[in-house]
Amino acid sequence: MIHANAHDPKAAGAIRIATVNVNGIRASHRKGMTTWFAGRGVDLITLQEVRAPADITRTLVDEITGEEWGEAHLHDAVAAAKGRAGVAIASRFPLLDTRAHLNDVDAYFNEAGRWVEADVATPDGKTLTVVSAYVHSGEADTPKQVDKYRFLDEMIRRLGELRDSGNHVLVTGDLNVGHTQNDIKNWKGNVKKSGFLPEERAYFDRFFGEELGYVDVARSLAGDVPGPYTWWSMRGQAFDNDTGWRIDYQMATSELASKATKSVVDRAPSWGTRFSDHAPLVVDYQF
Repeated sequence: MIHANAHDPKAAGAIRIATVNVNGIRASHRKGMTTWFAGRGVDLITLQEVRAPADITRTLVDEITGEEWGEAHLHDAVAAAKGRAGVAIASRFPLLDTRAHLNDVDAYFNEAGRWVEADVATPDGKTLTVVSAYVHSGEADTPKQVDKYRFLDEMIRRLGELRDSGNHVLVTGDLNVGHTQNDIKNWKGNVKKSGFLPEERAYFDRFFGEELGYVDVARSLAGDVPGPYTWWSMRGQAFDNDTGWRIDYQMATSELASKATKSVVDRAPSWGTRFSDHAPLVVDYQF
């Protein structure tokens, strides 16, 4: 079965950027990610929860992108903990520069496999800095939640630096927080759980408020509506009932956000055709 957005036309001069938590790139490759990618017109894709060594990631990304790209330009950050986390950026455009650390000083961030940056040239003559981020899932009132806040604190610092660089900036990925009531189908049942805690959501107020000035691209284009969700539990009837969470983002500096023309979630046509528990978030930026 082919998803509804397959072979969606792309305007001349548009750059199509996708982000998806693959829930293990070996598994997603086996479950049909290549079929989703074929003909989708994606120019750059960011991946989270890759959970594979760099050589395996390289091989599978080349197979997924296939003849449409030839050899992908790839940069990834592998977690020190084997089989955990891992993020990557793959592009059909050459990567001008890459960075794999959220914080160059603290080894905790260097080895987490949760943040990677790459620069590419854009048709307007500027540089686009793309980030693939995988924020901790957390667990309320545990050390896991402390780690999550520690990571979000560093994000606040780095987002300010990137904004002040003068580049277009696009931060993508599984950020593991629903910002508003529109972002979780069952929000009332999750107000005391990690992913919808008031303290977590306050960080996103800062991301998208006057302090940092980033734009939540998908929300900006969708408007004040429930969803569209990007993650559904593999258990029960969550997917069939669209009982989802919108926790995957593309957040852009204002000039870049103004170029976003279309945002869609490539929700699989059925539970059995999913290649991950997340669906790709795909945005077109018109240059």
